[in-house]
Amino acid sequence: MVTSPAPFLGQCPYCGVGCGLELFPPKEASNSISWSARGDRKHPSSLGQVCVKGATIGATLHQNRLTAPLWREQLDQPFTPISWDQAFELLVAQIQKILATKGPSGLAVYGSGQFLTEDYYLAQKLFKGYLGCNHFDANSRLCMSSAVAGYSRSLGSDGPPCCYDDLDVANLVFLIGTNTAECHPVLWQRLIKRKRRNPNDLRIIVVDPRCTATASEADLHLAIKPGTDLFLLHGIAQLLVSNNIIDHSFVAAATHGYAELTDQLFAYTPQRVSDICGIDESQLHKLLEYWQASDAVLSAWSMGVNQSVEGSATVSAIINLHLISGQICKPGAGPFSLTGQPNAMGGREAGGLSQLLPGYRTVTDPLHRTELEHHWNLPEGSIAPEAGRDVWQQVEAMERGELGLWWVAATNPLVSLPSLDRVRAAVQNCPFVVLSEAYAGTETADVAHLLLPAAQWSEKQGVMTNSERRVTLCQAFRDPPGLARADWAIFAELGRRLGFFSAFDYSQSSDVYAEFVAITTGRVCDMAGLSHSLLADHGPQQWPFPLHTLPGGGAARLYCDKRFPTKSGRARLLWDPPFGLAEPPCDAYPLILTVGRYLGHWHTMTRTALVPKLMQQHPEALLEVNPLDAERVGLNEGDWAEIRSRRGMVCARVQISKKIRPGTVFLPMHWGASQQNHCEANRLMHELGCPYSKQPELKAAAVSISRQV
Repeated sequence: MVTSPAPFLGQCPYCGVGCGLELFPPKEASNSISWSARGDRKHPSSLGQVCVKGATIGATLHQNRLTAPLWREQLDQPFTPISWDQAFELLVAQIQKILATKGPSGLAVYGSGQFLTEDYYLAQKLFKGYLGCNHFDANSRLCMSSAVAGYSRSLGSDGPPCCYDDLDVANLVFLIGTNTAECHPVLWQRLIKRKRRNPNDLRIIVVDPRCTATASEADLHLAIKPGTDLFLLHGIAQLLVSNNIIDHSFVAAATHGYAELTDQLFAYTPQRVSDICGIDESQLHKLLEYWQASDAVLSAWSMGVNQSVEGSATVSAIINLHLISGQICKPGAGPFSLTGQPNAMGGREAGGLSQLLPGYRTVTDPLHRTELEHHWNLPEGSIAPEAGRDVWQQVEAMERGELGLWWVAATNPLVSLPSLDRVRAAVQNCPFVVLSEAYAGTETADVAHLLLPAAQWSEKQGVMTNSERRVTLCQAFRDPPGLARADWAIFAELGRRLGFFSAFDYSQSSDVYAEFVAITTGRVCDMAGLSHSLLADHGPQQWPFPLHTLPGGGAARLYCDKRFPTKSGRARLLWDPPFGLAEPPCDAYPLILTVGRYLGHWHTMTRTALVPKLMQQHPEALLEVNPLDAERVGLNEGDWAEIRSRRGMVCARVQISKKIRPGTVFLPMHWGASQQNHCEANRLMHELGCPYSKQPELKAAAVSISRQV
């Protein structure tokens, strides 16, 4: 009897659910060169489930890959293949020149939640540590930075306190700013299967201006006006307080600020909130009824909350609801951020935002800087005391001619950033743009001088952490194409060539990971007991996982002792006044455009555009318009429309739908300039962001629509 070879194991490289995958090589008798993938039934986060993107990931591994370093001195020149030695010589010369003329402020790096944790960590060590440059940011700035700020402000630290098992025991699930069915489909299937088996055991509330696939299954759908989330949450808090749905003992023992909060809430009456949000007052009372009847309430959110000028305030307002009602620190309850990218959590752990250092530390804290300088064998004062430039500040620095090098890795900002025309102009003002990328022909490659071929998750070993703090070892199961190298190895080689030989002398990624987890000792995200070998032998593990923890002994939930990592040990009840949208509608731009994802596509389509099945499912971007708005401007189903904002214009085919509220239109964000039927939605979006998280308000911009002439 012939037995099949054991599959290779890893975490899906798409969304933050972090589904486990089994990967199988092409069969010798087959003409296919694609690897096949299926769900890993032993993975505790996904239990064998996988969405259409994960199931087809094998078809993307070999197509359209960068295989050698490419260089051009000017953007109007063609790229020329060069060796890695030549690429490193160019990098070293440019970095040394910038340090001599501009100092560390002349460098900036923009990374990605597609990095493995080892990639993230070595970038922080090299740039923030040895080069004294805190200007490393990542595309988590566009994704989850408001959740980072909200958790830190309210609970004292980043880190979701919940886990996926809470979906199985919650009585009420409150989904706000998340189209879970399309953006986190495996979690949604887990939830909706439970509801269909026992309808009376679970209620679902969805807050979204669109009647999405998620909202269509809800017991209660609050189709609020865009930008009114914070008003709504203050109104819910007012109802909880006025109806005494308060856990007074928990509030007294574990929180600060209750009196100050309640002093502000009484202005948010149901009638006022319903008028502002554009919903029926009866819906608020129904929500209150559901909340009061539930022993365990779980809230979950994603980009619809985070991508707002009030993103961090809205996260804190969600947390307020759980703190005052005692719906936290127990199974089935708590505020749960659903991360957008596969290793956004790992990036936060490794310090991968411009204000962070590894181990949930911040660059502005003197003790935190000293701890890292000690770990990295650096002299005191080596790490700069100011937060680095976030990605939009990096764009502004290029506009002013202050950057001599901008290094982009594993992301495609020339599609994903707001105000794209301004971004393109700014980047062309930077004399040396580096792009580390697995795939050829991305929009960002058009503005790069040096392209570095990157090995991706299937070709390098390392870890990712998903939304429930579960760490998975991703095995390398195929060789990198051509001369492609792992990002951590690129950073290590650059560190050695810059003269930091012993600090970057690693033979394998497990050595990098061992150094990183030691740095987390005693922190909220303590992973000191983890290693590549433990993860390989015993499978994915949740942190905290301190030294000497037995396999399976990580904590499913945080703060179960009702003590929080603040100076007082208490969580903070915070009040932020709501102001609404940064760019409200006006006579010239009377509609609000909101953007989001399609189920079959991922970010800027560098992978999913390579899969015919996914392209057939979503061949083009469609503009969703309410019938009333379509009639007002004379649009019919299938027409081509022009969508204009203060920053630009794009065109899209019209889809008329009652599922989106009047006054609001929707576009997907995936299509960049390189795609067929391109529709660069982010050309229209503004860059104004949350004052705490610096996350842009990518969910709302004022627009007008008209028939394309």
